[in-house]
Amino acid sequence: MIRRLLRGLMIIVLASVCAVAFVAWKQHAALEQALAVQEPQLLLVQPGDTPSGLFQRLEADGIIDDAFWLRVHWRLKLPDATLHSGEYRLAPGMTVRELLQAWRRGEVVRYNLTVIEGWTFKQLLAALEAEPKLEHTLEGLTSEQIMERLGHPSLHPEGRFYPDTYSFTRGTADLDILRRAFERLESVLAEEWARRAEGLPYEDAYQALIMASIIEKETGVPHERPMIAGVFVRRLEKGMLLQTDPTVIYGLGSSYDGTLNRAQLRQPTPYNTYVKPGLPPTPIALVGRAAIHAALHPADGEALYFVARGDGSHVFSATLREHNRAVRQFQLNRRADYRSSPPPSQSNAGKP
Repeated sequence: MIRRLLRGLMIIVLASVCAVAFVAWKQHAALEQALAVQEPQLLLVQPGDTPSGLFQRLEADGIIDDAFWLRVHWRLKLPDATLHSGEYRLAPGMTVRELLQAWRRGEVVRYNLTVIEGWTFKQLLAALEAEPKLEHTLEGLTSEQIMERLGHPSLHPEGRFYPDTYSFTRGTADLDILRRAFERLESVLAEEWARRAEGLPYEDAYQALIMASIIEKETGVPHERPMIAGVFVRRLEKGMLLQTDPTVIYGLGSSYDGTLNRAQLRQPTPYNTYVKPGLPPTPIALVGRAAIHAALHPADGEALYFVARGDGSHVFSATLREHNRAVRQFQLNRRADYRSSPPPSQSNAGKP
């Protein structure tokens, strides 16, 4: 009797061991199988998706086999693992085990949106709208409504967002990118303002930001930014008009057709620094750290004027006579390939 019981117990134990081994083998085989994809493709995991549902979807699409054993593996081995939503890249030769590791680590596909120095707020919104991987929540909103959603209803949006490359995952809201760019600008401006030179003619950091936006639009030549800042600071200190074309162009808005005439230079807009003393009321573009730093550390000197050479650089003059001579040389007798800004390069390609 006892012998029969022992024999039966041994059979049960052996059967159990075999069953466990079989389950382990099936799980291992399912995990080590390569994904049946011939070229890279994306798998979208949305909030609320479950591993079981994804395994079934992949099996139905012919990308994996043995979805049942993969569900068993997840429930037995990864009961507390988090499945991060987002897009995952499926590549030829990739195994199911590698895919599961990517799920657990949240290795979702990331995209980049580059915000360019010198863009206007309108151009920034257009870039956000053109990015298909973002969730678009700003359509139909006014600038005031957008700033209200950011929690700053009283602020003018121009110049309030930092030019940089912002990484995001599919489904990120466009407002989230704006919030990050806004907070980054606030941080950079505060850092630079804290280290500003003494004796500057700015009442606050916002006025320095306005000046930085003018510098940003006046030159893309790095070493010229402090020199441009020096000219404008000296003009402010002497009570001279800034007389800078980019502010006039900004004030003209959509009526600007690419050329400025004398009537437009006399047109009284809040941004026309040919007729309005001091700084314009707001920035005129998005600015990088270099322009902010230049506005807060203007170069010493006596120059009160500058004119574009036509190759992107400028000639600086201390007297009106010298300036007029430079204007005659570089403006009235323009070279065929004249340009007031630097030619496109790897660092500023696409810059308006």
